[in-house]
Formats: sequence, C-alpha cells, structure tokens
Amino acid sequence: MGFNLFQFIGLFILIAGYIIGLGAVTVIDLHGFLGIKSPYWTEATIRTHKITKPLIWAGTMLSILGAFIFYEAPFIYYHLTIFFFLVLNGLFLSFVVSPYLIKKEKQGKSKELLPMSFQYKITASFLVSFTGWWGSLLVLIYYLSIK
Repeated sequence: MGFNLFQFIGLFILIAGYIIGLGAVTVIDLHGFLGIKSPYWTEATIRTHKITKPLIWAGTMLSILGAFIFYEAPFIYYHLTIFFFLVLNGLFLSFVVSPYLIKKEKQGKSKELLPMSFQYKITASFLVSFTGWWGSLLVLIYYLSIK
C-alpha cells in the first residue's frame, strides 16, 4: 500500500473522526427515531443531543482534517463535497433544531412530541446525515481498496 507517516497520521485522524462523529450521529438518530411517537424518548433525545452535538462537530472537523492530510485528488474533492452538505445539515441542526429543543425543555415541555412539520424537517436532516456519513465512509473504503 505504501503510506508514508504523514498519510498514516491523516488516516488515523480521519478514522477517529468517523468513530466520534458517526458514533454520535448513530446515537442521536436512534433516539430521534424512538422519539417520533414516544414522550419518554422525545425527552431523552432533547437531553442526549447536548452531548452528541459537540461530538458530531468534533468528528466532522477531524474527518475533514484527516481527509486533507490523507487523500489525493480526486478523492479529497468527493469527501469535501459530502462534508459540505453535512456541515450545512449540522448548521441547521445546531442553530434551528437545537435551540428549539432547549426552549421546549426550559418551558417544561420536553416530553411533548414535536410537531409533525418539525419531525419532517428532522427526518430530512436524518437522511442527509445518514447518507453523507456512510457515503463518505464508502469513499474511504473504495480509496483504500484501489490503493
């Protein structure tokens, strides 16, 4: 395969980003799915997102940094394109969804199910997140398999 030390470090950082980011995404996505019809899981999701949100951002930044160090063209462009959409999605979740959830919690309404219009937006966000994280991991696996 023939990686140099610099690429080895980049791959380590990239994979660490996947472990941290994709792990946190999986946790919050499962909570959100369970919270669709359950007041208990809605409240659990509101509480859990405070932990998973910074982990997802940390994983995202590590994955981008690792990609810059590790990949060669054109794979760096594939990775960055996917993560462009993941960052946009993360901004929506961090600056629209998260404040809404925290507001509900402060109002003592954290066990109330979210309005359907909000659930649809969160479901679309989940699809972007799921497709982006797993798609970018497939890009890495393909890159490693052809090297």
